[in-house]
Parts: sequence; structure tokens; C-alpha cells
Amino acid sequence: MQSLLDPAILFFVFGAAAGLARSNLEIPPQVSRFLSLYLLMALGLKGGFALAKSGLTSDVALSLGCALALAVVVPAIGYQVLRRLVSGFDAAAIAATYGSVSAVTFITAAQYLDGRGVAYGGHMAAALALMESPAIIMAVILANAMRRTQAVPAVANVLCGATVAVPGPLPGAGMSVRNILHESFTDGAQLLLLGSMAIGLATGEAGKTVMQPFTGDLFKGMLAFFLLDMGLTAARNFGELRGKPPALLAYAVLGPLAHASLALTLAVLAGLSPGNGALLMVLAASASYIAVPAVLRYAIPEASPSLYFGMSLGVTFPLNILLGIPLYTSVAAAVLG
Repeated sequence: MQSLLDPAILFFVFGAAAGLARSNLEIPPQVSRFLSLYLLMALGLKGGFALAKSGLTSDVALSLGCALALAVVVPAIGYQVLRRLVSGFDAAAIAATYGSVSAVTFITAAQYLDGRGVAYGGHMAAALALMESPAIIMAVILANAMRRTQAVPAVANVLCGATVAVPGPLPGAGMSVRNILHESFTDGAQLLLLGSMAIGLATGEAGKTVMQPFTGDLFKGMLAFFLLDMGLTAARNFGELRGKPPALLAYAVLGPLAHASLALTLAVLAGLSPGNGALLMVLAASASYIAVPAVLRYAIPEASPSLYFGMSLGVTFPLNILLGIPLYTSVAAAVLG
């Protein structure tokens, strides 16, 4: 319960309550966009400053290796489970959503650790960037394979001849893996995070001192304002879950816990610190509700946005913000401490 007394978390709860009450309280989209960019820039700078102090070590390589492994394993397992519950296209889309990551969940977790004096590596921001794209690429490959299977020309024998039906353009076929890679590495938010980290790494302690009012003093208030907006948004997306199969709602709750457990196992094998292990668990347990849904609408139009968007933003995001972050932090401290 102590975590719920954090002002940023309370603003999320307040926003959710206002949204459920159908209040006209609203954060303008331009302000919300600015806040998200500010948080990514501040996170990248803080990560770069920390990385400049610690240097590139074997622990950094191990952490990033664990992150990449999770970025491949989580969506692969998720797809195998989900294809038994929904169509192949929906399974691929949901698996991509849960195989990718939520930057806001990560930022909230980092702030939670800062507030409790738990040390973690600045390179974990790089892990956030690395884990965003692999799941999307896997989903596009799976969707393209399903389209090829469904587009086998129908052959009808007519007397001694044959008539071949030639399929038209496939939906989503224009979104190739190459296009996905290009969008992933040139996405503004991704570039801002990596660029800020590079600047923080280059400027080091001197840069940290200069930017302290920006990355330190303002950060908590900006995060609280953004979480207020996310509470409003989450509450207004609860309706997307009406009529959905209970098994999918169970996956939205139990899937993140399973993914966090897998991350904890890797953290133990790699000998990560409690702080890095907690953030790895948060990354594995989070689900994208911005970048991945935006791509999937065009890459896999056959999938239902109400499923993958409603599950990630309506269930998993609030669950992680309110309960998951303190749970993962406590478990990581107990097991890795």
C-alpha cells in the first residue's frame, strides 16, 4: 500500500477515477505529446550520465543480452499460447503487443527505484530501446506467412482444363519487415531516447550538473502530470474489454506475471543486481500501447485493435503501475539481493 501513496501513482488513480466518472477533464494531445517526449529525453540523459560514470562493463552486456533474449522469447511463447484462443492474426498482434515494452511503465519503475534508493544501471534505458522492435518484426513475419497460406490459388477443374483464381493485393502486404525496421530505427521517440543517452554519455558528470534542474527537479512533477493523462486514457478504454473472452482477460493479468518470472530467471542466471533485475522484470511484464498498436493497424489490419489495445491499456498497464512495479521490486530484492 505504501507505493500507492506516491504522488505520481495517486495522480494516475485520480485520472482513472475522473475518466470512469465521465468527467470532462482532459489533457490536450499536444501537451500529452510534449510530456512523453520530455520523459524520454530526461530518461535518456539520466541513463547516459549513469553509463558515463559506470562505463561499459560485462554487467552491461549481460543485461542487454537478457533484454534481447526476452524480446524474442516472450512474443514467441505468447503466440503459441494465444493462437489456441483467437485467430492467428489476433494472436500475432497480441503477442507483439505483450512482447514489446511500455516506456511509461519503465519510467515509473525507475522513479520508484530512485525514491527508494535502489541502484540500477543507466544502460537499462538502452534495454528499453532494444526490446521495442523484435516483437513487431516477428508479428509481421507471422502475418505474412498466414497471408501466403490463405492466398493459395483455388484450382477448379473444368472438364479437361483448369481455371486458376489469381488473388488480389493482400491487406497489409505493403508493410514489409524492411519497412518495419526503418520505422523502428527512425521513430522519433526511439531516436530521442537513444540520442539523449548518447549526449548524456558524452557529457558525463559536467552535463549532469548543468541539466539537473531539467532531468531531476522537474521530472517527478512531469511524470505525475503524464500519469494523470494516462489514468484518464486507461479509464476511457475499459469499454473495449466488454464481451471479450475471459481467457484473454486472464492472459492480460497472468501473462505479465509469467513474463516477469522468466525475466527473473534470466536475471538470476546472469547475476544481475536487484535494481537491474527489477527493471528487467518490469520491461518483460509491460505491454506496448502506443508504438506497437500504431504499427499493427497498418501491418496487420486483419487483427482487432480492441483486443490488443484494450488488453494492454485497459488491464495490463494499470495492473503494472498500481501493483506490478512494487511486486517486481520486492521479489527482485528478495531473490537477487
